Amino acid sequence: MRRPLPPLNALRAFEATARHASFSKAAEELHVTPAALSHQIRGLEDLLGLKLFVRRARAIEQTEVARLIYPGIRNGFESLRAAVEQLDRAKQDRILVVSASPGLTAKWLVPRIYRFLAQHPDVDTRISAGTAYSNFVTDGVDVGIRLSSGVHPELHVEKLSDEWMLPLCSPRLLEGEHPLRSPHDLPRFPLIQIDLPGLVPTWDDWLRAVGIEGIDTTRGLRLNVADHALDAASEGTGVVLGYKLVASHDIGLGRLVVPFGPELPLPGRSYHFVCARGQERRPAIKAFRDWLFAEIQDTFATLRRSGAGPAPRLETIAPAPLGRERKIRRNQK
Repeated sequence: MRRPLPPLNALRAFEATARHASFSKAAEELHVTPAALSHQIRGLEDLLGLKLFVRRARAIEQTEVARLIYPGIRNGFESLRAAVEQLDRAKQDRILVVSASPGLTAKWLVPRIYRFLAQHPDVDTRISAGTAYSNFVTDGVDVGIRLSSGVHPELHVEKLSDEWMLPLCSPRLLEGEHPLRSPHDLPRFPLIQIDLPGLVPTWDDWLRAVGIEGIDTTRGLRLNVADHALDAASEGTGVVLGYKLVASHDIGLGRLVVPFGPELPLPGRSYHFVCARGQERRPAIKAFRDWLFAEIQDTFATLRRSGAGPAPRLETIAPAPLGRERKIRRNQK
């Protein structure tokens, strides 16, 4: 017949006291008073009919009996802790918090996230959109999609895709009596600016690359959120120099078109998948990572079908004839 186990609280008191070799430290860990802890130890000793500790003036020592039973009790509590941590990890893997910029979130991630949810209905996905990089320690974020240099030494980093800036507009601007057909037509259309600190290339950079002068880029609609600028362009407000990947969904649906090239790469920045080091092996994070890379491939396949495939080589467009240049300048006055 098996001997009944002593109360769990008494065994916890013994394990903590033996591990710390101190009643006060064990009491602090268990959030009880030293007197209450001593009472539990004495109760366990009375139940077992054995002495477990020898009390010295400034320390306590385990008796031979205590040294005999301590390893098994310690291993038992470690197994209990591991079992509870398994529950925590299982709960953690049901929640996935993804961080991305507002423009990429609204225009690229949200329109296709339903496919990830359908493939992984057991994962509760939460998206946090913000312009600042999330802190993986304090912000409760699991995964980030960052447009950056990719230098994040404290994180697990994988490059997702390059990014380009290219002219975009509503297909309605390609129709009518005075359609937009070439960069030389731009003086007749409002330029939409994405007004973000440090954003390059700008309209000035693009016009310089194609060799067109005489266009006042200080005028026109300015917005500080990329998706708002794309929305304005899709309604026919003007021509925007926008992010290619962010605009890809609108291009695929025909809300935006690329009237002409070239597209200019963002120097020194690409999209990266990032997470805390070691977390890339978590099932939910690995599943999202694999889905993300597959979606990037699908995005560029869709762009190729729409005629806005990978960035071509930069070709300088010849300046307009002198007479036309003068006419452009007169129209701007």
